[in-house]
Amino acid sequence: MEIDKEMNILVVDDSMLIRSVAKKILKNLGFPNVTLADDGSTALEKLNEQTFNLVIADMNMPEISGIELLKKMREKEETRQIPFLLVTAEESQDEIMTAIRAGVNNYMQKPWNVKTLMAKIERIYQFEEEKRNRPKI
Repeated sequence: MEIDKEMNILVVDDSMLIRSVAKKILKNLGFPNVTLADDGSTALEKLNEQTFNLVIADMNMPEISGIELLKKMREKEETRQIPFLLVTAEESQDEIMTAIRAGVNNYMQKPWNVKTLMAKIERIYQFEEEKRNRPKI
């Protein structure tokens, strides 16, 4: 399966360093269309202004956490189907289960690397393709 490298990706993290590193890594992986948001509120604004094909968000952010952002996205018809990759420093099974119940497509733990990021993106889109190709019952 070929991933569309021209897709629009929204990276949400309250750390300017992490946002800029993630953007640089994604561009080096061949994804030129990366938009940054410094918190969940800004991410929601950007989601209202532009169409995104993937959201990568930190779990722990002030005001609107990554999980709250995910829940708000899943409530709206326009953003419900956008794949969501949650980045977390948490190892708590409860936190991971909360994210799964909220509809996360995948998650990765900090610290992450280029190989892990690409593998997570590929897995999300592989699963989405498998879902589309399942016979309707």
